[in-house]
Amino acid sequence: MSRLHTILADVHDIAAHFSVDPVPHVEHSEEVIEGNRGLVVRESNGRRVLQTMTWGFPRIDREMRERGDPVGRIGLVADLTNRLWDKTVVDPRYRCLIVLTHFANPDGPRGAKTRTWYSLKDQPIMAWAGFCRNTPEFGAVYAGMTTTANEAIEPTNDRMPVLLDPVEYERWLQGSIREVMAFQFRPPVAAERMTILRTKELWRSGGVPKQPQLFRI
Repeated sequence: MSRLHTILADVHDIAAHFSVDPVPHVEHSEEVIEGNRGLVVRESNGRRVLQTMTWGFPRIDREMRERGDPVGRIGLVADLTNRLWDKTVVDPRYRCLIVLTHFANPDGPRGAKTRTWYSLKDQPIMAWAGFCRNTPEFGAVYAGMTTTANEAIEPTNDRMPVLLDPVEYERWLQGSIREVMAFQFRPPVAAERMTILRTKELWRSGGVPKQPQLFRI
């Protein structure tokens, strides 16, 4: 799965969708790639809060250390058994809902790939099942869980975000590790629910969808 999503929605609409009160003053990157600031919803003291974090947990392995490489980032959680996640995925304190309206994959021939954006027809504000922590290297960070792609996504990638419906938000934020695993290995969101927006914007262009869905909560 690619590492690009965007948030083309008003913060008041986002807060209403996720039952966040009061509405915070938050600023985020319009184009969210690893290392940029995105929006997440998490629970604190029995209420939901909306805040910015940077996308990507710190990652450094033995070979990177031996080469003297700087700490990298990993923003996708594909294998829950990976040692990197063993102290995070089991604890509900580290769960979050990643806010997005579209995510993109590179599309087309090598050297001329463009941005193809995906969104949900019936859910303009989407929630991606995520994990978050405070880290010494980067401060507050998040990463999103992935699953097998549906038929709409498969031509551009074999993985996609684990997208949640509103009735599932509480179960994701408070559920057991078995429920977390069930979310990853269930069938992906139906392809029929998805809108596909193909563009002429080059993959590294920085362009976002030109005609975002308009809505009010």
